[in-house]
Amino acid sequence: MILPQLIFLALGLQAAAAPLKRALPTPVSVSTAKEYLGELTVAVDSNSPAYARDLFKTWDTISGNCDTRENVVTNSACSPTSGHWVSPYDNVPTDLASDLDIDHLVPLKEAWLSGARNWTPAQREAYANDLTRPQLVAITDNLNESKGDKDVAQWMPPLASFHCEYVRAWITVKHYYKLTIDSAEKTALTTYLGQC
Repeated sequence: MILPQLIFLALGLQAAAAPLKRALPTPVSVSTAKEYLGELTVAVDSNSPAYARDLFKTWDTISGNCDTRENVVTNSACSPTSGHWVSPYDNVPTDLASDLDIDHLVPLKEAWLSGARNWTPAQREAYANDLTRPQLVAITDNLNESKGDKDVAQWMPPLASFHCEYVRAWITVKHYYKLTIDSAEKTALTTYLGQC
C-alpha cells in the first residue's frame, strides 16, 4: 500500500535535471512492527544525565557540500532555489524551503530518555543523521514546533492516513537502535497498529 510521502517537485534547482525529493525510507510491515513492538523493552524514561541537544551532532556532510538536512529536502541537489513540498504529517503544501524543518521522527530527546544517553558521541551522531531508517522527514516548521520532543502517546500527525506509517516508522527506529518505550507509548503504539 502506498502511503502519503513527502512530495518534492523541483522547479528551479541548480542541477540540470530536477530530481525528486528523497522519500522517507519504508518502515517495516504491520506484522513485523507488531513483532518488533513485542521485543521492545518497556521502561520508565530517564533524563539522568540531563538531555542537551548539542549532544547529538546534526547535519553531517553526506557528499560534496550536501549535508543531511539538504539531502532530506532535495536528494541529490543541495540548494533548492524554488520548489513545492507537501508535509506528509498534515498534507500542507509550501513553496518555501525556509518553511521546512527536518523532523527526527523519534525526537532526539525521546531517544535520549529511551537509552541514547548511554551511547557514545559517534553513536548519537549516527542516529541524528540516519538516512537509512525512516527517521528524517521534511515537514512544515509550525508542525515540527507543535510536535517538539513528544512521543506517540502525546502527539500524532494530524493526517490520520499517515498514522500507520508513522507508528511503523517509530517502531522501526526504536527497534533498530534498541531504545526502550514507556508504558503509555506501548499502549499508543498497540492501539494505532491495531487500526492499520
